[in-house]
Amino acid sequence: EGDPGVRLRVFDLNCWAIRYLSKRRQERVGLIGDWLRRQRFDLVLLQEIWSEQDYADLVARLGSCYPFSHYFRSGVIGSGLCVFSRFPILDTLLYQYSLNGYPYMLQHGDWFCGKSVGLMLAGGVTAALPPSSRQLHAEYCREKDGYLPHRLVQAWELAQFIRHTSKAADVVLLGGDLNMHPQDVGIRLLRGWTGLRDAFAEAAHFEGCEDGCTLIPKNCFTVKTELLPFPQGIRIDYVLYKAVSSFTVQCEELKTTTGTAPGMDIPFSDHEAVMATLHIQRQGRAAGDTLGTAAPALAEVVAEAQTEVAAGLRAARRQRFSAGRMAVLALLLLLLQAVAALGALAGLGAEQPFPKLSFSLLAFGALGILLLATGLHLFHTVEVKMLQGTEEQLRVALRVLQEQP
Repeated sequence: EGDPGVRLRVFDLNCWAIRYLSKRRQERVGLIGDWLRRQRFDLVLLQEIWSEQDYADLVARLGSCYPFSHYFRSGVIGSGLCVFSRFPILDTLLYQYSLNGYPYMLQHGDWFCGKSVGLMLAGGVTAALPPSSRQLHAEYCREKDGYLPHRLVQAWELAQFIRHTSKAADVVLLGGDLNMHPQDVGIRLLRGWTGLRDAFAEAAHFEGCEDGCTLIPKNCFTVKTELLPFPQGIRIDYVLYKAVSSFTVQCEELKTTTGTAPGMDIPFSDHEAVMATLHIQRQGRAAGDTLGTAAPALAEVVAEAQTEVAAGLRAARRQRFSAGRMAVLALLLLLLQAVAALGALAGLGAEQPFPKLSFSLLAFGALGILLLATGLHLFHTVEVKMLQGTEEQLRVALRVLQEQP
């Protein structure tokens, strides 16, 4: 009683720092490191640091200000998630989502980085803080969003991950690029199922881009055509939080960067950074871990998510059938070629020369199609199982919510 509490300053940024590809990458990494060293946040959550050399450079720059850090490794090119902390890091955990897009969509690359959520248990002055830094699958095209079922699976797995890993915590903090608008079904599902509160909506004072947007047209690194429907920009980067035990959390201030880095002609990233000041205070009595939305309203969100996942499941089944049919046709072609080759060897077509070159090219082509189609069939089989499992979980959750008085 009478505890003045502590203030926790949190920094979150999607760094857009793909090695060898991002514009002026090394210069921007240096700017981020120098600026973080001057600002002295308590927790720094970064995404898309896919180059471990960039992470090592940041550690060298920030070591004295942020003595504790961790890099989460995942996928082929890495998760890109890393955390810098003023608090001792007591434990870490990485959970990679079961669905991460498609390996044949090389231009997007989400499958290769292995989208994940990284959990860090930190020891603070008054509370155990498990901040999670994560990134969900990118949207790419809002009108024809073929990745929506995958992103909903990720949102549901993230919500379950938070509920099952935060029971012993005092305060839960989630920061990152969620690749979802505030009213999208995925963010409503995540917040409703976990009880997380949005720092932008709860902040006593806000300063930054209009409506808290973190992807804005005037940023020189953004793709302007993707933001044509949103002239002010979009808000897809979040700081979410909640108190679980005998603490309260209030967002006193939320800020975003608004363009170029101080004194420079370029911004830190194509995303604007989000900075939150949270006031954590002991309230003297334990608070339960409750849902963030009333059961009837949450049931509608779960039903909407289940419908979208079911649509994705039907699409995945069609893709699996198409890949399987292609594999069967390629196999039949190989069998026909084998019969023709045996006939030639037996002298059935001795009056005409055997076209070895064209026959070999056709055989190699059929074999390649067979291998590719078989791989796609196996991939979409796994996709069907994951979507089916999530759809069943959502159905159970919906039934439980509907049975509540």
